Amino acid sequence: MTEETPAGEQPWIRRKLYGRRKGKALKPSQERLIGELLPRVNIPGVAGPEDPDRHPVDLTALFGDARPVWLEIGFGGGEHLAHQASKNPDVGMIGCEPYVNGVAKLLAKIDAQGLSNVRVHPSDARDMIELLPQNSLDRVFVLYPDPWPKSRHAGRRFINPGNLDGLQRVMKPGTHLRLATDIPQYVEHALEVVEAHEAFDIATPKKPDWSVAWSDWPGTRYEAKALAAGRSPHYLTFIRK
Repeated sequence: MTEETPAGEQPWIRRKLYGRRKGKALKPSQERLIGELLPRVNIPGVAGPEDPDRHPVDLTALFGDARPVWLEIGFGGGEHLAHQASKNPDVGMIGCEPYVNGVAKLLAKIDAQGLSNVRVHPSDARDMIELLPQNSLDRVFVLYPDPWPKSRHAGRRFINPGNLDGLQRVMKPGTHLRLATDIPQYVEHALEVVEAHEAFDIATPKKPDWSVAWSDWPGTRYEAKALAAGRSPHYLTFIRK
């Protein structure tokens, strides 16, 4: 079902957000961060299609200047996002994660490290992508996304044609989309979807050694779990043509 929208604007599609929103009960310190810090780093106006207060994101106002902006989709416990924010203080880092326990973990890192260049959308990344300006992102990360291993659930995987259409609009030409996964089926799926998309391609012309992580990769708990289970991580880079 699609809502009517003004001429020239992107249609808003009613959709379901799959996956958990909350796990075990938060600790008092995490509850405090959700109540006190999250409102300070939250991004105003980013909401679902039915929210009347939804409005486009002004990145210059958000970060105070026209700096490069990187987006992490599904940041898990926030290890990678906090690492990149710490190592790249002149980059604006946006993280999207609907799992409140993961949001609380990232907030703890922001608080402990005094990170001032991180903004958080604690919900669906598609809301953020739809509201970002055209050609505004300098890098995008999709790290250990839910693999949805059953074939009938493949449409729920984040790397799909519709989401690449959205990223095509907001990523600058020549910028990179990084994908990390330990699921071979997801690698095959992602390669098939990217190769079929007119705006994206594999960054390396010849097949690289996808088992080698990026030079600035800090490792995450999901990677550690994969290695402990005997699964091999894959690190793929796609380019916005």
